[in-house]
Amino acid sequence: MIPPQDDEETPLLQRPEQPTAKTPLPWDQFWILLLLEMPVFLSSRTLAPFIPQLIRDIGVTHGDESQVGRYVGILQLSSSVAHTLTIFHWSRLSDHIGRKPVILTALLAIIVSMLSFGLSKTFLGLLVSCVVCGAFDPGDAVINTLLMDITDATNMPKAYSYMPIPVMIATTVGSLIGGLLSRPADRFPDIFGRSELLKTYPYLLPCSISAFFISIIWLVAYICLKESVSTRTPLWELVKGGFFGQSYSKSRQSSSNVIVDPANPGEVQSKPLPLHALLTSKVLSVMASYATMGLFHMAFNSILPIFYATPIELGGLSLDPPRIGALLAASGIIQGIFQLLLYARLHHHFGARAIYITGVSSGIPIVILFPVTNALARAYGIGMAVWLCVAVQLTLKTSLIMCFPCMILFIRAAAPNRASLGATTGITQVALAAGRIVGPASAASVFSYSLQQGHDPWLIYYFLIGIVFLAVGTSLLLPRDLSVWEDSR
Repeated sequence: MIPPQDDEETPLLQRPEQPTAKTPLPWDQFWILLLLEMPVFLSSRTLAPFIPQLIRDIGVTHGDESQVGRYVGILQLSSSVAHTLTIFHWSRLSDHIGRKPVILTALLAIIVSMLSFGLSKTFLGLLVSCVVCGAFDPGDAVINTLLMDITDATNMPKAYSYMPIPVMIATTVGSLIGGLLSRPADRFPDIFGRSELLKTYPYLLPCSISAFFISIIWLVAYICLKESVSTRTPLWELVKGGFFGQSYSKSRQSSSNVIVDPANPGEVQSKPLPLHALLTSKVLSVMASYATMGLFHMAFNSILPIFYATPIELGGLSLDPPRIGALLAASGIIQGIFQLLLYARLHHHFGARAIYITGVSSGIPIVILFPVTNALARAYGIGMAVWLCVAVQLTLKTSLIMCFPCMILFIRAAAPNRASLGATTGITQVALAAGRIVGPASAASVFSYSLQQGHDPWLIYYFLIGIVFLAVGTSLLLPRDLSVWEDSR
């Protein structure tokens, strides 16, 4: 039988659809990526249940309950600002020196930050810990780039169907560690009551356990992770070449421990592009969507534990850290199971754009449920109706989480070339980080402002709804078909 031939009448856009076989996942490296997904979620979820109580304990609010959210927002803002100022440089550096050294540096930063957080007795100490973690943590962006390096368009959706497994484990374990093991001398006097160290530093135990788990992941990555960048340049040569002041494209071939994409050997040898060449219309569209979605996601995440911890008469639910930790853990389990079982199927049937728009639109009922839940708690106490609203809100959050794997697919499609995946991911992460700066600080401040006497208690919900509509609007800039962007390179 004569194989089909290409001619002038063959539609070029149909060519990517010709290969029907899916590339198997590279499990020899993919399982390490699953581990590397855990530290960020493990550390953040460990801190989330007790940060409001820690702010109260150090006395920075002087007993003013309405100021708790403000100081929580300052901590989150400091980490996000430091992250925003450094993420692009770390990601671009990974295109030159490799992903592995940057990832190992990020894990060390999280370990140091967690231990410092547990030992801090002042707000300044907490602030420094957050800045260190943010400034030296490019892990999420570089890990996403590493995933792009070892997968292709046929197996990336399947890869992301497995990503919720470590996220679910880290979210669940971190929330339980932070919720159950904070103030252990008071909570478990028979076991920890004689420990003067834990009495002096009541939040050191959960932070130390989280840091220990992350140390194990660092060791596994150091031993088993292979480099995915085929052309690398020594750091000293980059410094001499003015890497941090200008684009530096000199590179040399690495001779060991390298993964090369057999499907695109030519692209692997291409050189990283300078910043001005990355700012295409496609990348700018992704940045706009990423920034607004991240703005709402982080605003919601910062408000949720504060809303749970705030007294009912002030607009919250009056929940203690163990209950907050259990709710956040349950949320992680729901999100993980949903993405594991349904994300790849939903992507196959509806595509990334439809899933993304549905996810950001779910923010509308998510926000409405805040005042509804508090109104029910005021009228009937913490009963079945309140728990039902909490469950619905956390379930809807699952749809919002689906936006992140979709966005990674858009980033991959928007990248000008394969050698600039790290820089492209980094610059879009700057947009996300900018949203993370504005989101927690503004949301927490607006929440605290709305609690004060004489102010509109619904002001925070108007604010969040406005962000949702902005995110929906920017999502319309994304293409219906990813191949449209990929074929235009």
